[in-house]
Amino acid sequence: MAKKRQKNMWSSEINDIIRGACGGFLFGIPLLYTMEVWWIGSLVKPQLMMMAIALMFIVVWLLNQTEGFRKRRYSGLAYQAAMDTVEAIAIGLVCSAFVLLLLRELTPETSLKESLGKIIFESVPFALGVALANQLLGDTRNSNAEEGQASDQVNNTTKNKEDELHATFADVGGTLIGATIIAFNIAPTDEITMLAAAASPPWQLAMIATSLLISYGIVFQAGFSDQQKRKQQKGIFQEPLSETIMSYLVSLLAGAFMLWFFQKLTFSDPWTMWLDRTLILGLPATIGGAAGRLAI
Repeated sequence: MAKKRQKNMWSSEINDIIRGACGGFLFGIPLLYTMEVWWIGSLVKPQLMMMAIALMFIVVWLLNQTEGFRKRRYSGLAYQAAMDTVEAIAIGLVCSAFVLLLLRELTPETSLKESLGKIIFESVPFALGVALANQLLGDTRNSNAEEGQASDQVNNTTKNKEDELHATFADVGGTLIGATIIAFNIAPTDEITMLAAAASPPWQLAMIATSLLISYGIVFQAGFSDQQKRKQQKGIFQEPLSETIMSYLVSLLAGAFMLWFFQKLTFSDPWTMWLDRTLILGLPATIGGAAGRLAI
């Protein structure tokens, strides 16, 4: 019995961390593609780093008092809110460091002071996203889904085909909308060109794997809106794995179109350039596409 309780506790903690990290990615990924923040982080003094951490702690602590990233809330416990704040900041630091490494903005040649500055300044929106995880895309529709489950089961036998097509088109549409909104803000910038020039094939494969994992985590693992219902859908691409891959390809298409729209790519460019830049933009586009699927 004690082992089962401990196992459930660890499982709940892992799910909370995943939910917090996904909220951080939803909120913080656009700023990671901003070179001005890289420059500020590389030049900032240690005193400002400490001030940034202190301000981040205060803001995240206030957010954790109202919502936070955990499913279970411990209202009235300032100590628990402080512990959640430390954990949220740690998640933000780890996630921002990971993405900076993935984008080759942190390398073994980068000095410790420059690395810390970039990680700390980039982690601010990540930590805020962690604290806002439940407010961003909380599971607010489960009760309605459960109430309508009985009537849905009666009608499913007659409208199965139509429902499958509707669910598939709805996911494609939500993915396109979310991916386009995020890609629209990043595609015109010079960061995509810079990052693509530094990305070698192994890092591109890591980018693909990261995009798929984050997309899967946001939609099927983080416990955001309607997660259980999404796992039970039976459309053309409605299995979790196939839906994640399909949505990633749709997000890449949206990203490529935005790069062409802003003349960052032309039809005379080689296909390798299209691939490099689309994969770089594919990470934030995929995160936007995952948010779009949850919002429909």
